[in-house]
Amino acid sequence: MNGSSQIRLRVAVPEDAQALLAIYAPYVEKTFISFEYEVPSPEEFCARIEHTLEHYPYLTAVGGDEILGYAYASPFKSRAAYYWSAETSVYLREDARGRGIGSALYRALEQYLYRQHVCNLCACIAYPHPESQIFHEKLGYRTVAHFHRSGYKNGQWIDMIWMEKTLCPHTIPPAPFIPFPQLPPDTADLLLHPSYPCTGDA
Repeated sequence: MNGSSQIRLRVAVPEDAQALLAIYAPYVEKTFISFEYEVPSPEEFCARIEHTLEHYPYLTAVGGDEILGYAYASPFKSRAAYYWSAETSVYLREDARGRGIGSALYRALEQYLYRQHVCNLCACIAYPHPESQIFHEKLGYRTVAHFHRSGYKNGQWIDMIWMEKTLCPHTIPPAPFIPFPQLPPDTADLLLHPSYPCTGDA
């Protein structure tokens, strides 16, 4: 992938909180990409990482000794029937954009989610945000919902859209959802071998 051959992907650890928060903070302070008003504390962000890893992958992209971006999955909804749907999120350091890092993170994230038997990937995106829309479309997502004036930030009302991707077949019954910590140990190799049977991929 262009510009990202020296980027290493790894699973996040709570000790990454400060570095990840430094990437996330500008999205809160300067944009409406995040609907949060206040930058969370390092302790809160650390707790978020730990909570996510109880069920879903949380991945980082490292160049040299610096974290350049991260991606993670979270529940689409909390009810049991939604186990097979997950929301995906990715954030990059500003100087790391345009190097294929976001795509690499998402592809690795999907490899794990496929093996967790997640069928639907959902991305919630502030609108308009053409860069994010194009990014997700290239990875096989399509817009399935548009909500108007859903949030208010930085002096304006903001629409949001949901984009969706089918990751694996919807069998009856579905294969049981496997929490991230319960995946077989050999799934660590997924960060090194990006081949997986996913539908609709760009």
